[in-house]
Amino acid sequence: MKTNSSKIMQIIGKIICFFVVFYVLFNASVNCIIFPFAIGMMYALVWANQKVWLVVPTYILAGVAHSATLEFSICLLVQSFAILFPYFVHVLCKKNMRKWEFGVYALVGQTANLVFDILGGVSPLVCAISLLLSVLFMFVCIGLFEAIIIRGFTNKLTNFEIVSLFCIIAVLCSGLAITNIATFSFLKLFVGFVLLVFAYCASPFLTLLVASTAGIGSLIATNNPLFVTPFVIWAVAVLLFKKRFRIFMVVALACVEVVIGFYFRLYATFSVVEALPLVIACVVFMVLPKKVYDNFAAIFNLSKDRLAMKNVVNRNREILYKRLGNLSEIFNDMNMIYRNMIKRGMNFEDAKVVLKQEICDKICSYCPERSHCLRTFADKTDQVFDQLVTVAYEKGKATVLDMPSFLTSRCKQTNGILGSINTLTSQYKKYIGMVKDVDTSKMIVADQLQGVSKIMGKLAKEVETNISFDTTLENKILDELTYYNIICIDAIVYEKDVWTQEVSVVVRNEDCTKPRIVDVVSKVCNCKMQVCDMFECSRPGYTIVNIKTAPKFDCLFAISQKTKSGSNVSGDTYSIVKLDGDKILFAISDGMGSGDKAESVSELAISLVENFYKAGFDNEIILSTVNKLLSLHKEEIFSALDLCVLDQRSGMLDFVKMASPCSYILNENECKKIQTGSLPLGIVEEISPLTNKQVASSKDFVILLSDGVCDSFETDEQLQEAIKSIKTKNPQEFADLLLESALSQNNGYAVDDMTVVVVKILDF
Repeated sequence: MKTNSSKIMQIIGKIICFFVVFYVLFNASVNCIIFPFAIGMMYALVWANQKVWLVVPTYILAGVAHSATLEFSICLLVQSFAILFPYFVHVLCKKNMRKWEFGVYALVGQTANLVFDILGGVSPLVCAISLLLSVLFMFVCIGLFEAIIIRGFTNKLTNFEIVSLFCIIAVLCSGLAITNIATFSFLKLFVGFVLLVFAYCASPFLTLLVASTAGIGSLIATNNPLFVTPFVIWAVAVLLFKKRFRIFMVVALACVEVVIGFYFRLYATFSVVEALPLVIACVVFMVLPKKVYDNFAAIFNLSKDRLAMKNVVNRNREILYKRLGNLSEIFNDMNMIYRNMIKRGMNFEDAKVVLKQEICDKICSYCPERSHCLRTFADKTDQVFDQLVTVAYEKGKATVLDMPSFLTSRCKQTNGILGSINTLTSQYKKYIGMVKDVDTSKMIVADQLQGVSKIMGKLAKEVETNISFDTTLENKILDELTYYNIICIDAIVYEKDVWTQEVSVVVRNEDCTKPRIVDVVSKVCNCKMQVCDMFECSRPGYTIVNIKTAPKFDCLFAISQKTKSGSNVSGDTYSIVKLDGDKILFAISDGMGSGDKAESVSELAISLVENFYKAGFDNEIILSTVNKLLSLHKEEIFSALDLCVLDQRSGMLDFVKMASPCSYILNENECKKIQTGSLPLGIVEEISPLTNKQVASSKDFVILLSDGVCDSFETDEQLQEAIKSIKTKNPQEFADLLLESALSQNNGYAVDDMTVVVVKILDF
């Protein structure tokens, strides 16, 4: 029951509001000759999704109250039919009406007015002006309703919407100027309340502007500047006490009205009844709760809240910078601790001394010839033991054939000596391997800690400087998007770094994919922009679109592959990954051999490299860590790696090559060769990858190849000629033709797994 009662009260409230507004607008005129405003308001309310069964009857009722003549009633019915008929047609067809269609219907609806005016001798010029003003006022009302009724009071008005608001205030004042009961002025009541609200919620400039607008509105209707000066004086009075309590503003307004009326005598007559409208306005202003004014202030003073928000952002960045710096130091200290924990084990020369002594203690100590042997053959025996330990360590086992004849002829413990040497040497090798694995694991952990420390340091530098926001550009973006009918309730413009400007706009879900958003932001920011991501806003029905400065270069890439003839699985794996900082990684990993094992090796290597790059580690740490991880594997697994990173901002190409074939950069003038080098990943503990930096230009082709393609050609020169002979500008076609050319060298037979990655550099 309560719900139904509240709905009924809302409907009654709307009817009363509509009736009052329509009645005032029926009185609004230009010099009491042109009355074009009421129909524009009625059509705008229908467009703003106000219930047509409330708006149209109330409009007719207000029109009849204004003038009950037959001609005027016919005009009201024609105007109403001109919107009702197309409205229900669009509802039945389930098609929304567009703004320009409302303009057409508004013109059609005034045909009866036009006929009666012409028959009554009204000038055609006056008729044309009336038609034009009615349509223009409709679009002005739509501009404001789009902000307030559809978006709500929680969003800042754009410049166009503020202009629309002031136009409506001027028109209302025009109608109120001749809507009086005896000497009671509804114009003073309205303007007094509006001035208090603007002074309390908006800027002083807007308050003075609304005072001037109200005075001009009354002037347009009556050709009398009576209220222009008093309204401006009212505005100045209330602004003097803007920072005080509301009661001071009210007292100031009442006092200045008394001074104007009784002392300066700006009005023709002034009495208690004539001061009553302003008193009622002051009482209403004081009675309304502060929450109402807070909602109204949001559409004008949102920048204050956003300024506080921006300060909070920069304050949080400062805190984050300090914490990241501390974390970086912690991880660096942990890195040093792990490096100091590395034992590295006993070297072989020292180990031989220990092994020889243990053999003597274990075998020779029980030999009856021990004393004689040590006195006579001590040096030779030590040399023999040294040689046997070396042979056992290098070959894995020492035999009788490795023992000199003088020892086998006189020593009865040769079998025991050989057994002990082989056993102890094997144990030493296992110990060294275990220590090496432990040290390698510690090195991996230390490298990762060092890498994390560097990443933390980079992040700290990124957030060290305060973000610079640009309120001027934000307002321009809001205005431009509104002009193109894209509802944007907020926009933030800030500089992320010296290269990147970022913009976040909050738009309706149905608008978020419109290309016009990027066009507008690019135009306002005076640079090429691109959408980097978008996600759902906390406010239902809206999406946050993040846009940033577009890099200088973009690229197209293509891959063409062929598995080795007779093999089911390719041992080549490729990766193309978008990295932070406008960088793109292209890589080919070639596992040694072909088939399932080669595929698993190449996939493991490329996955490790890819994920480390995504995390932001440096080249040296990535390759060193991946190499150590592969070397820890129980089986011997090796992988060649060909890697290229494109910096889209500068066009710089970073090549990293480990046992991979040569790469090539093809442009109109030459085919540049990028040399190869280094051992594959996983063979030795310490690696020295070959690195090369090149600067790319637009329309360059970057070509990465696996060894199956390169080995198909007899010489590098033959491969370069094959690359130069391809004239297509399509990277996919280029990759396919190069692979076909490689296969043709062996009559279509793939000597190994073959992979071609072609990257075409383009201007963004």
